[in-house]
Amino acid sequence: MQPEHIRASDADRDQVAERLREALAEGRLSPVELDERLEALYTAKTVGELAPIVADLPAPHGPRTSAADRMSVLGPDARDLAEQSKGSENLVAVFGGCERKGRWLVEPRTNISVLFGGVDLDLREAVLSQNEVTVQLAVILGGVEITVPEGVRVINNTSAILGGAEIHGADRVTDPNAPVIRLTGTCMLGGVEVKSKRPKRRKKSRG
Repeated sequence: MQPEHIRASDADRDQVAERLREALAEGRLSPVELDERLEALYTAKTVGELAPIVADLPAPHGPRTSAADRMSVLGPDARDLAEQSKGSENLVAVFGGCERKGRWLVEPRTNISVLFGGVDLDLREAVLSQNEVTVQLAVILGGVEITVPEGVRVINNTSAILGGAEIHGADRVTDPNAPVIRLTGTCMLGGVEVKSKRPKRRKKSRG
């Protein structure tokens, strides 16, 4: 098999995404161009399809930051939590509800299935397993509410059939180093709402 026909891995896509964000920070790409290329990136299936996305960009400067280097900036508790990553998580709400809040690990891929139910995700105290994570949605006659801390960028790539997704400001974050949550999948007779809020204030203990 020729190299350009090899199926692209998540690591291959992460490297291309990192080059695109560096190009945005250097002024080589506009935010609109970044969105267009990221969309092409996540629909590419082979290594050959990834190459044209960065063909007009110079090679990245300096060594790439490894996952271990990124982990070193986390606190001990967050680092321990992130090291428990299994790669994906499935959340199901059928004629009921599902809630995740507080200190929890957001896997690189979270699959959410909703049928006549609802899911509430609060990411303000969560730990992202990597700088960009994907939330795959299958919502039928239900709803998903996602709360993210300020400064997190949310990219909506969902398809809607008599439904839709509302992103209240989180899609306008332009910091190239901002954590990214990418929404994919389908909403049919249902909806997704994303809100950006400040982290909860911890109550001071009385002594």
